[in-house]
Amino acid sequence: MDYIQSLRKIIGHTPILMVGAAVLILDSQGRLLLMKRTDSGCWGPPGGAVEPGEVIEAAARREVREETSLQVSGLSLFGVFSGPELFYEYPNGDQVYNVTIVYVTQEWQGQVQADEEHSTWRWFSMDEIPVDLSPPIRPVIDRYVKLTGNG
Repeated sequence: MDYIQSLRKIIGHTPILMVGAAVLILDSQGRLLLMKRTDSGCWGPPGGAVEPGEVIEAAARREVREETSLQVSGLSLFGVFSGPELFYEYPNGDQVYNVTIVYVTQEWQGQVQADEEHSTWRWFSMDEIPVDLSPPIRPVIDRYVKLTGNG
């Protein structure tokens, strides 16, 4: 059982502060890899909660490997995101205030394979980012698109 699940057994759906890591993975054409979640049907980059004592960059690499089967390298810090716009209520009622550390990379190896948390994946150009992004990741993607001059 992971850390968040063990907390939830004690506190139920009460809002918690959750530290997460995400990686914006780009292909050689500058397209962004997004995964479609099975629980919400929303799109987002690979990422997830950091476990107690885990180094953030290691968590980012682990989440990418677990969710996509890709090995990433050359991670560059894109930003640290927090605030009320990163609040999220999961479909099961769990509430979180996310603090998300986001990396970007074009250095990866392997073939993308969706895990059980995701129904599919796709590479998106900056002008075709889906509207049904996961709410707490929308500010991240919006900033990325704006900074790359595509939004």
